Order: sequence, then structure tokens, then C-alpha cells
Amino acid sequence: MTESPLLLLAAGGTGGHLFPAEALGAVLMKRGYRVRLVTDERAVRYSGLFSNDMIDVVPSETLRGRNPLSLARTMAMLGAGAAKAGLLIRKLKPAAVVGFGGYPTLPPLMAAKLLGVPTLIHDSNAVLGRANRLLSSRVNAIATSLPGVLDRDPALASKATTTGTPMRSNILAAAAVPYSTPETAGAFRLLVVGGSQGARVMSDIVPGAIEQLEPALWSRLSLIQQVREEDMPRVRAVYGRLKIQAELAPFFSDLPARLAASHLVVSRSGAGTVAELAAIGRPSILVPLPGAIDQDQFANAGVLVDAGGAIRIPQSEFTPHRLASEISALAAEPQRLVDMAANARKAGRLDAADALADLVVKVAGI
Repeated sequence: MTESPLLLLAAGGTGGHLFPAEALGAVLMKRGYRVRLVTDERAVRYSGLFSNDMIDVVPSETLRGRNPLSLARTMAMLGAGAAKAGLLIRKLKPAAVVGFGGYPTLPPLMAAKLLGVPTLIHDSNAVLGRANRLLSSRVNAIATSLPGVLDRDPALASKATTTGTPMRSNILAAAAVPYSTPETAGAFRLLVVGGSQGARVMSDIVPGAIEQLEPALWSRLSLIQQVREEDMPRVRAVYGRLKIQAELAPFFSDLPARLAASHLVVSRSGAGTVAELAAIGRPSILVPLPGAIDQDQFANAGVLVDAGGAIRIPQSEFTPHRLASEISALAAEPQRLVDMAANARKAGRLDAADALADLVVKVAGI
């Protein structure tokens, strides 16, 4: 009996890259295709779909700075990764290799290109990430989450397809939960998340903002906040003193359900977070990660701001006073929150995994 075609998915080892790969993998497997993941060592702790025997780890390195020794080491590591990926591709004979961004995608995509295997990249951001930008001219097709990402580059735009960001089943389940209009005197559910690079600033600013709210809002507040272990004592002390009902944790494994239950979300604006807020349809206050070379988080937040589903606060303006004023105004206007939720939802796309799977099958010629 002939084996079904194999599709090799390559993703960096963080949730923003892995989760869309996982969502696509689930759809491809449902269609009867075999799937494997090639990534770095970090991925094993993130992914639920891919068991250890479905994961191949290749050496990789992030390009940092312009120090000649550092660059030489990085290039050597990427070269070693490409060599190992080449051996892997010769052995597995995939019908296509699909990259989801992050530097661990460079070795397998470069090796696939050299070996004549069809290639495709997906990018969830409003601007192409650095690894995907390096690969963009070399791959057969580019899938973007948002329209217009490559409009300024006709050569790339001609091979681009807008598919949206593939969503895992727990996001799709959360998207089926309608927004619950907050009652003027009822509970106000606030969710604060920082992502892998942002929880510290939330611990610095949010407690002070809560302290500046009117006491009448303190009694209404049901707060869930992502807090690093090292910040936990000082954050807990503030909420304890104010008698705020607060659940604090470094990580929430059921985040989609918590997003769905929230009246308002305060968050960074990574591509995955923005896509999930849109898919589920929840109003948000977004604080883009500053200093990024591409300003991708600023652009990501702009998608929901332009849709009328979010407020964007640059980190330089993210003060306890500013945040308190925004939360107070929104809590006092339930209809505004309802409208923001509906606007965010209109920017979301729930069929992205199927749309991307269709493109992968087309590029692979299977």
C-alpha cells in the first residue's frame, strides 16, 4: 500500500510560530496526509499535536548584531542546520516544506530549495518577519494572514495569498462563545497577558493603574493577570491591599477560554494574540513591544485599531494614569465594549487553516 504524501512543517520554537503550524497540521492530518515538524529544542514544551516521534530538531541560530565573530558563529550554525536538514529531507522525501517564521525555519527551507522540493512560507504579522523576509524571494509561494502585506513588492505580491492565521481547535471553540455584555453594577472581567516577552511591563504598570481606579470599580473587578514568578510578591501585595479579586499565574494553559470569558483584555500585540482576539472577538488595549526592528507589533495592533476593536498605547505612553483612564472609560460604557467586540470579530477569520491547507496541497502538487 502506498504511503500518503508527507508534508514537513518548519517553525521557530515559540507559540507564535508553532501554534499556526499545529493548526495546519491538524487539518492536513484530517485530510489523510502525514505531517512532521522540524524546529529547535524549545518546541517540545509548546506543542500538543506533535508527539516527540513526529519532531525533528535541527541546529539553528538567531542573527544578532554585527559582531564578526557572532555572525561567523551564526552562519556556521545555520550551515550545519542546513546540512542536517538536507539529509533529513533526502530521507523523508516530503511533498513540500512549509515555514512559519523564526530562524529555525531557515535550514530546512534552504535545504528544500537546493533539493528542488516545493516550498511555502506563512507569516502571521502585518509585516514579514526577518527569517521569512530572507526566504521570501526563494520560496514557491507566500501565505499572509493579512491583505496588503506585500503590496509594495510586486515580485513577492504575485506569489502571495491571504489565508488568515490558522487557529487551533481551542481557539475555534472559544470563538463560538458570544461576548457577554458587562452590566453597569455587575462583575467586570479584566484579563492581562504579556506573552513571552512582555509580562514584566504589565507587572510594573497594571497594579498602579488598578490602584487609581474608583473604589466602586474595585468591588466589580474580576482580574486575571499573567505575572512572572519574580514579580508575584509585589503584584499580589497591591491587589491584596485593595481587596481586588485577582488570579495571578506565570502561564495559563487555558488562555483561549479565559479570553472568551473576558470583558476587556490588556495585552502585547504579537501576531498570534491579535489573530486570536479577532477570531474570538474581544475588545482590547494593546501595548506593542517597543524596539522591534520591524515594528511588527505596532503594525499588528493597528489592524484591530483600524477595525475599531482595540485601543493602542505605545509603551512610552503606557503609564498607570493612562491605563486607568482607559479602563475607567470603557467600564462606564458597556455598549462601546460590545461594539469593539463586534468590530474585532469582523477582522477575524476562522477558516484560515483550511485555506492554508488548500494552498499547501496546490504548491505540493498532490
